[in-house]
Amino acid sequence: MGVVAVRNIEGYRLEAQVRLDGLKTAAERNRLGQFATPPALSLSLARYVRNLRGEGPIRFLDPAIGSGSFYSAVSQVFRHDQIETATGIEIDPLFVETAVRLWGASGLQVVNRDFTKQPLPNERFSLVLTNPPYVRHHHLSAAEKARLKARLAQSLQLDISGLAGLYCYFMLLCHDWMEEQGLAVWLIPSEFMDVNYGVTLRRYLTEKVTLLHIHRFCPTDVQFKDALVSSAVVVFRKAPPPSGHSVRFSFGGPIEAPQREAFVMLDALCRSRKWTQFPDIMIVNETGELVLGDLFTIKRGLATGSNRFFILNENDIETWQIPCYVLKPILPSPRHLRDDVVETLPSGAPNVSPLLYLLDCDESEDQIRVTWPRFYEYIQKGREQKIHEAYLASHRTPWYSQENRPPAPFLCTYMGRSRNGKHPFRFIWNRSQATAHNVYLMLYPKGPLLTALKQRPEIQVQIFEALQRITPAQFLSEGRVYGGGLHKVEPKELAQISARVVLDAVGIHINVERQENLFS
Repeated sequence: MGVVAVRNIEGYRLEAQVRLDGLKTAAERNRLGQFATPPALSLSLARYVRNLRGEGPIRFLDPAIGSGSFYSAVSQVFRHDQIETATGIEIDPLFVETAVRLWGASGLQVVNRDFTKQPLPNERFSLVLTNPPYVRHHHLSAAEKARLKARLAQSLQLDISGLAGLYCYFMLLCHDWMEEQGLAVWLIPSEFMDVNYGVTLRRYLTEKVTLLHIHRFCPTDVQFKDALVSSAVVVFRKAPPPSGHSVRFSFGGPIEAPQREAFVMLDALCRSRKWTQFPDIMIVNETGELVLGDLFTIKRGLATGSNRFFILNENDIETWQIPCYVLKPILPSPRHLRDDVVETLPSGAPNVSPLLYLLDCDESEDQIRVTWPRFYEYIQKGREQKIHEAYLASHRTPWYSQENRPPAPFLCTYMGRSRNGKHPFRFIWNRSQATAHNVYLMLYPKGPLLTALKQRPEIQVQIFEALQRITPAQFLSEGRVYGGGLHKVEPKELAQISARVVLDAVGIHINVERQENLFS
């Protein structure tokens, strides 16, 4: 089949893709992980494969074939006589019907089945090129996770976190479908490069195969118009990694002409917890370096389960006659903080606007009904809205009490965007008695830093100024990024940032012995 014929069929495929996507709601496609690969991206990856592997016969496999975007691209880039066999597996019968109608005559064999349940073929494949379904873990049942974990343990003797998405299982289970020295090119979310539940995948890529290249698209350059996810291309051969091997990391632009790139030695990659720092940061922090987690206990702000019900303004408090002893001052969202220093009012509340309070009561509803009838009506309003049945509230006694989260002197925003060179995160010096909800990370000094603060309270200003000197690059090397340029940092990630700037500011010397295993 000639290139012109393939391009004609590709036009029909794009029309069919639009029609099939329109048969499901966005929520349904999200649950099924059905995000079509843009044709320009499919062609770019196919050209990349051709340049990487050169001549020779191809036994092509796409375990999530969809309407055949990658098969179309391969057929346009490679000669027809090079494609020895081509197989696509697809769980959705509507896509199977379309792929067979479009590509069946050209030699593509389409199997209507769940790839993770498909028995191994008699003949292995030399090229895997695919965009597996991006199904988040919460869309997988406990039974389905157990089945997938069992198959993975049998295949590769690997265990994997229950938080892993379906694409992780696809990549790992596909190992046995590949021939020795076979080439695999996977278009997947880049989150596996940083998160704890990506450890098994990172271990596979550094131990079981020869990882050749990871190209990460710029987070603001979202590849899928219907999925806000930061994407990466992972390329490897099915062969043990050779001694002294180095891995190509690239970032931004197309994989054929990236904006930045560098080679990372495999042993350094094994020691790194965050792969998204490459190629921008080429220094791997060694075990024993002092980090913020040595100086602070870092916790996420409290999760109420319903901020609109549990966080009240002064008008709400007056309307429902809620007594002051069941209220605690709480900071508003960061967008309402004009300054990075929150001063205090005589009452201990923050000098901010709006002034908000957290409902936290341990009295029974019977006691409230007798003493505070209007407050009782507010509690019943929450029941009518079934707030007491939500997960967090239902696990508290009484349901309108809160977890203990004392005021923290220092806070860090949990999410942010880096636009025009702006730092995506903010440190806040909280000089009030206000607690914070879960859009903040709360930093509580501990150990030698706490001792120093008790002896010299005035060094709070030096600590705050030092925290503000932590660079965006340090944050981005530990945190994670999502499509659209949204950055997020979790408590454990913030805890891994170097503490040197703080130690130098307050003149503290600490010796810490720490043992760390990347894959533990």
